[in-house]
Amino acid sequence: MVTSRWTAAPAQAASLRRRGAVLERAILDAALEQLSTVGWNGLTMEGVAAGAQTGKAAVYRRWPSKEDLVADALQAGLPSFAEAPDLGSVREDLLALCRQARDAMFSRPGFAVRAVIHECDPIQAERFHSVIFDGIVEPTIELLREVIARGIERNEVRADAANSYVFDAIPAMMMYRSKMRGSEWGDRDIEEMIDQLMVPLLRPDGD
Repeated sequence: MVTSRWTAAPAQAASLRRRGAVLERAILDAALEQLSTVGWNGLTMEGVAAGAQTGKAAVYRRWPSKEDLVADALQAGLPSFAEAPDLGSVREDLLALCRQARDAMFSRPGFAVRAVIHECDPIQAERFHSVIFDGIVEPTIELLREVIARGIERNEVRADAANSYVFDAIPAMMMYRSKMRGSEWGDRDIEEMIDQLMVPLLRPDGD
């Protein structure tokens, strides 16, 4: 009989006696792994339990539904956007920030987020909206605010560029092209977006 690694844990798993935070971390990691490989539709609580080498009951005791588990797994796995790049020019700062966002999008948590966005129905997606917005979109926009504000202080950026439409431009473009065109955002793609869209958009009048 052939078994999947998601449907049968190794025999020695029965001897594991992890509890508390260690076990919860293993379960959340297994959920992210499933999301990034088999997607939302393929993820099962049984598969997560097998991946974490624990029993299904241990998963259900902590998370009564697939939605609850995935929401916590995404929140725990999302990368930290702690500091805006400061490389001496708004162009270089935007390039560095976009590369950081690209790397997050194509990390294991990033693939998990995209599986949720692409595969969930609208009611399910609403469950994860705040996790994705608060964990990815808003931190990225906040760093963009810092980069643009610094550019205004250096007279590289026009004063009225600090507005929500400008802040939304990069996240919207990256998410749209990733979803609709399958773009993986190589370095050249990022440079073209910054040079052809953002630099002309931000440039002070007369420059």
